Amino acid sequence: MRPGTKVRWRLRAGRWRRAGCAALITGAVVLPLSAAARPEIPAPAPASTVVPTAATLEKIYAAHRAGAARASRMAADHGDRHRAAADRAMADPSRHLLAFDGRGAGLATEVFGDLARADRVAVLVPGSDTGLDTYGRFRAAALALHRQLVAGAPAGTRTAVVAWLGYETPGTVSTAVATTARADRAAPALRDLVDDLHRITGPATRLALLCHSYGSVVCARAAGGLDVADIALVGSPGTGADTAAGLHTDARIWAARGADDWVEHVPHVSARLFGSTVGFGTDPVSRDFGARVFDAGGGGHSDYFDTGSRSLTNLARIALGEPAEVTHG
Repeated sequence: MRPGTKVRWRLRAGRWRRAGCAALITGAVVLPLSAAARPEIPAPAPASTVVPTAATLEKIYAAHRAGAARASRMAADHGDRHRAAADRAMADPSRHLLAFDGRGAGLATEVFGDLARADRVAVLVPGSDTGLDTYGRFRAAALALHRQLVAGAPAGTRTAVVAWLGYETPGTVSTAVATTARADRAAPALRDLVDDLHRITGPATRLALLCHSYGSVVCARAAGGLDVADIALVGSPGTGADTAAGLHTDARIWAARGADDWVEHVPHVSARLFGSTVGFGTDPVSRDFGARVFDAGGGGHSDYFDTGSRSLTNLARIALGEPAEVTHG
């Protein structure tokens, strides 16, 4: 292929990708704004627990492990072996579940590290298509981040990671993924989690939100006045705000996108329709948005927490409160 032909082909391919993304957003406008259908899997209501404090953590963990074990038995009786196995893994004595709900797509909040004694806590907020059936990939990201924090923390600094699957994520191929509706519903729960974490760890502990893909929309909707030191947006389609200042937070706002991330081609448009915002506005890595843009390397949309990656290294530095060590993009 001649050089000029190759360049024209790449430009045309880029236009096709942008047109496809625009069509998705258009579909969200003209189709009903409803959640993708999910099979109903029977499970008990979440275990009743006491108010989260450092003193009650072990009791909470045990209660939710027991709830996961009950959910596993119910899923098995229902004939869903895959969900039964996922719930059974959650019930393992080694798991530290701050929350668990096996109903529907499922919700869970899992802790890695000694949360009660942590000086630095990173909260991971996932994007679309994350539920108990796909939880393994989200947990792998949390484990990789926790290893990176432990390796990079200054002597005497104690760290923890909280993997927060605390909202019903939209499907990647759905109308819900192009609106802020799910994020608007999720934001109060994320604020409650931050309050719980400060009650457990004490007011001096630094919290950072690390928000992937649609999770960045959730973090943005919760950001106003939130008591966190840093908010990092990776693989973000936008936040629904025009600028970082529009998030109304004192937290440092960071943004990054891998060189091979398809989200680059999502159109940065936004409109109010049917009580929801369709599209997410300004690109968070653009100069106009005003975030601190950091280096995410050459990875794709699912690679931000890969062990050894530049993005994971920088996310850990952000969570540790070391902004001068973050390499910029």
